[in-house]
Amino acid sequence: MHYRNLGKSGLKLSAIGLGTNAFGKRADRQTSISIIEQAIERGITFIDTANIYAGTQSETIIGEALKGKREQVVLTTKAGLPAGSGVYDRGSSARHLMTQLEASLRRLQTDHVDLYQIHTFDPHTPLEETLRCLEHMISSGKVRYIGCSNYYAWELMKALGISRQLGISAYISHQTSYSLADRTPERELIPLCLDQGIGIIPYFPLAGGILTGKYVQGIPQGSRAETDPGFNRFFSEHTLVLSKQVAQLAQELGTSPNVLSIAWLLHQPVVGSVIVGATKPEQLLDNLQALELELDASVLQRLDEISAPFKHGEPFAFYRI
Repeated sequence: MHYRNLGKSGLKLSAIGLGTNAFGKRADRQTSISIIEQAIERGITFIDTANIYAGTQSETIIGEALKGKREQVVLTTKAGLPAGSGVYDRGSSARHLMTQLEASLRRLQTDHVDLYQIHTFDPHTPLEETLRCLEHMISSGKVRYIGCSNYYAWELMKALGISRQLGISAYISHQTSYSLADRTPERELIPLCLDQGIGIIPYFPLAGGILTGKYVQGIPQGSRAETDPGFNRFFSEHTLVLSKQVAQLAQELGTSPNVLSIAWLLHQPVVGSVIVGATKPEQLLDNLQALELELDASVLQRLDEISAPFKHGEPFAFYRI
């Protein structure tokens, strides 16, 4: 395993992190625990979850799986997206964040999280309130570092400016959709992060499975596209063409399209850790091969050329309240 500092912070993450959105949903409890155990054995130290994944089941399963192993991992969770239908069940107000952090700590069976992320920008709460609340969490020892997700570049820069003005802790990371099928962060967000020393944590590195090539011949049984009807909004003629092109190049290189897609992200200097989900242990082992795949300048140029159109238009995924 390779380890990288997250942005300009001293926090080191495994270059590939474990995404747990499917735990308790598309992966049952025992399978999820097996995946976590396999990940730790293979050197993965970064585990990513959120208060709303699988209706809180993801955090609960992780808490159980990490008994006796908590100090071996860097654990991150999030809050801010709707956790219920009530008026107080979303956003980044101090009230909501404090409530959600305590609930996450109970489910995770720990007294702190290493990285606490605001899941999306809250236009109804002053950033100063959110950042002061996060500073309190750090001073209380319940949070080590803070990050954000699904912010526009101007929102992230405003948050950094407020933290500096107040002399309080600032975001060290931004979690965003980033892949060969979504290069929109390269327009503004990534230049900002490189300039300010913020680490990018890509989610949907395989565009929800589209970059694995499994949808080229249709929708496989049991796939996310079959089990989650809302996922079909991500399909387009352009993404399927890209999927075929990536698969063809991967074949030429003697690797798989998912390994090639993850390796491309690992070659991006702004990336701290690539969040890779799994619903079975063998998927995780397959994706870890990306760590050993070196891409020369000619391959990187070909990937740049076939994915260049995905710098423009709308993001592949972007979650707001």
